Amino acid sequence: MINKAILVGNVGSEPDVRFLDKDVPVARFSLATSERAFTTVNGTQVPERTEWHNIVAWRGLATLAEKHIHKGSQLYIEGKITYRSYTDKNNVTRYTTEIVADTIQLLGRKRDDSGADKQPAPAAAPAAAPGIDDLPPTGAANNDLPF
Repeated sequence: MINKAILVGNVGSEPDVRFLDKDVPVARFSLATSERAFTTVNGTQVPERTEWHNIVAWRGLATLAEKHIHKGSQLYIEGKITYRSYTDKNNVTRYTTEIVADTIQLLGRKRDDSGADKQPAPAAAPAAAPGIDDLPPTGAANNDLPF
């Protein structure tokens, strides 16, 4: 059986980090994913659609969320879909769907100490592809292949 969700989106609220018994951190925040607007073949325009997801991160990922994730951050998240119920303060049973994160990767720009976006570091130049002279010889003289 497989229960896996993969999301790329923007954080909608600052993570709410709490500490449970034995100082185990848990972070909760919302993540927005959007599908672009498009026009069908017959000319019907379909508007952009945004879905909101409740993300839960435990232990090390909660610490990451507390230190590095902010409203507007772009994230890649892998996790599992969970459903739970709870009773609110008015004694009404509520149901919620959450993504319990297994992996979180920060995407987009990094922030400096003041909270302002920093420009991303320039990408390293790709390594040169081997030339024809760099390839090993072929033919009967090259008998060291295992097959």
